[in-house]
Amino acid sequence: MQDTRIAAQGLVLLGCGKMGSAMLAGWLARGLPASSVWVVDPHPSDWLSAQGVHLNTDLPAAPAIVLVAVKPQMMADALPSLQAMGNGDTLFVSVAAGITIDTFEKILGNRTPIVRAMPNTPAAISQGITAIVANATAGAGALDEAEVLLSAVGEVVRLTEEAQIDAVTGVSGSGPAYVFHMIETMAAAGEAQGLPADLAMQLAKATVAGAGALAMQADETPSQLRVNVTSPNGTTQAALEVLMNTDDGFPPLLNRAVAAAADRSRELARG
Repeated sequence: MQDTRIAAQGLVLLGCGKMGSAMLAGWLARGLPASSVWVVDPHPSDWLSAQGVHLNTDLPAAPAIVLVAVKPQMMADALPSLQAMGNGDTLFVSVAAGITIDTFEKILGNRTPIVRAMPNTPAAISQGITAIVANATAGAGALDEAEVLLSAVGEVVRLTEEAQIDAVTGVSGSGPAYVFHMIETMAAAGEAQGLPADLAMQLAKATVAGAGALAMQADETPSQLRVNVTSPNGTTQAALEVLMNTDDGFPPLLNRAVAAAADRSRELARG
């Protein structure tokens, strides 16, 4: 990742847990010099300490970007220390769940360019997807910078308004957990049909991973892919008659699950 503004002014990473570490690894792999990165983290990992970045030292006065990756409950302590960087050219990018742009503007100043992002955990293997939205001060150029930064760990999509973040949380932010639970339940169902536990889990993992990869690479829609593997009166159709039931199958179940996650996201944002 070659960005002359970042190389010249520096990038500050506030918090370097699993998500922050995944992003830093992606940036370094794409060519960002370690000497251009400042990391603030009270409990740095051995991996972080070995990367050659500026770790828990004095920060540049006006870095190009500050990426905020601390846990939401730590925000009240962490963010005020960066107030001097607000209302300037420094772009703040937040991946902290439930913290609104308005909250950032109240702390940093309403002339601060801010991009709010919602990544997901597959970012740890550079297979994530991140949704971004900016305040009026940020503009198109800041969104471009944020997209380049966050594309180090997967796809990036842009939202038209901040309120969409809650729906994104319900679909992709929390979504990996739904898939992990599906793997668990598929494996348990295989055991119930007589398979050894380790074999059932291997089959479930590989099936979900393979189907996801096929859905990403195929020209057909997921609906058409489903039709392609469903023979009339066959085994798949028998299963889908259960899963696609409009009363107690996947459609109403996932609708309730996504709505619950989105509602909780709205509650967190309200404090």
